Amino acid sequence: MSNSGYRLSSCSSFWRTMSSAFIRTLLALLLLTLILQKSDGQFEEWCIADEQTPDDELLKALNWACGKGGADCSKIQVNKPCYLPNTIRDHASFAFNNYYQKFKHIGATCYFNAAAMITDLDPSHKSCKFEYLP
Repeated sequence: MSNSGYRLSSCSSFWRTMSSAFIRTLLALLLLTLILQKSDGQFEEWCIADEQTPDDELLKALNWACGKGGADCSKIQVNKPCYLPNTIRDHASFAFNNYYQKFKHIGATCYFNAAAMITDLDPSHKSCKFEYLP
């Protein structure tokens, strides 16, 4: 009979320990989530060119974004802050993001015929700042 009491006590102790560890883990995850979120509860997202998309496809999407799409592409012109590096991919990333930030509040997406993707890493570099709008 004393063995049975010992097992029950051991089991009870085991579950208390497991319960405590689970709660600590859950609280740590919750804290991490809160730290990573902005104060308004939104994660920052930028729209950039997908590295796997061929340059000719990126160029088509870039031309659309800067033309009919309505993106402000003035910063990727010669002698402007985002001209360098002077690659189709870098210019497309800037234009895609400008379009996405400008129009996402009315339903725009970061698709560009599968040439773009969302990132949570700020793609800004040197004097070139990629806009983020909540």
